[in-house]
Amino acid sequence: MDFNKTISKITNAFPFIVLVASVISFYYPKLFTWFSGNLITYGLGVIMLGMGLTLTLEDFKGVMKYPKLVFLGLILQYTIMPYSGWFCAEVFKLETPLAVGLILVACCPGGTASNVITYLARGNVVLSVTMTSISTLIAIILTPALTLLFTGNRIEVNAIGLFTSTLQVVIFPIVLGLVMNRFLPGITRKIIPVMPLTSILFICLIVASIIGAGRDQIIHSGWKLIAAVFSLHTLGFIFGYVFSKLLSKDEIASRTISIEVGMQNSGLGVVLARANFANPLVATPSAISSLFHSLIASLLAAIWRKSADKYN
Repeated sequence: MDFNKTISKITNAFPFIVLVASVISFYYPKLFTWFSGNLITYGLGVIMLGMGLTLTLEDFKGVMKYPKLVFLGLILQYTIMPYSGWFCAEVFKLETPLAVGLILVACCPGGTASNVITYLARGNVVLSVTMTSISTLIAIILTPALTLLFTGNRIEVNAIGLFTSTLQVVIFPIVLGLVMNRFLPGITRKIIPVMPLTSILFICLIVASIIGAGRDQIIHSGWKLIAAVFSLHTLGFIFGYVFSKLLSKDEIASRTISIEVGMQNSGLGVVLARANFANPLVATPSAISSLFHSLIASLLAAIWRKSADKYN
């Protein structure tokens, strides 16, 4: 069987794989809870390295190719999601650690899986990659600042700690990937083919580990936590599409921005929560977030893929 086709099929099944791992972890937590502490941080670092390996300085020229769309997408990313996180936490009256966790993941940059989803949805992949890259880079400032702003006096937030953690687990691996891609192309070409599988493996381990560890709290919170996380991403996808369509009049770009806004880097949310908050429950919304945004985005990709011919 062709290796690339196998990788493609597994990548396309990513949401289903995460769902299965999450369900197994919910009933048999010990199968995944061993993956904790620094292992989660290292796992996210590997995922970010994989993103960096696929990027070149040429990719950032997308900013010059679609400056207005990139700017629009970033504004929506860092307004719609933080406000939605705060709103959902209030509406569903989440307990403080879960409310802070929801706001934290809402203030994270776009998810790396959004580029795959955009490709499947026949969206604008260059715009998607550019938005993910830029939103991730500016996250070192905006994620701590917005988390501090929207959590208010719910809990003490270590903004400097959030900044340092984001710098360590996001910027360093991505820069390392860019450097390797530029100066060690031979090694990079050998690594890149296995990175999608590696990323999926670590995402599943991170999500399943947090769900297993927070199983009792998920049961205790019941429908509130599930509904809040689901609503957060639903609002992100809907408003990301509506506002970008109203302002850009570009259907394909609007679909792409919707995916970018609706999908968060939940793995980063987990790592930041674990590293900067004493209560382990702060990480739980991020784990559930990864599952929901993947499922919603995959459904949208299937729908939009079928109608893409109208706009091509």
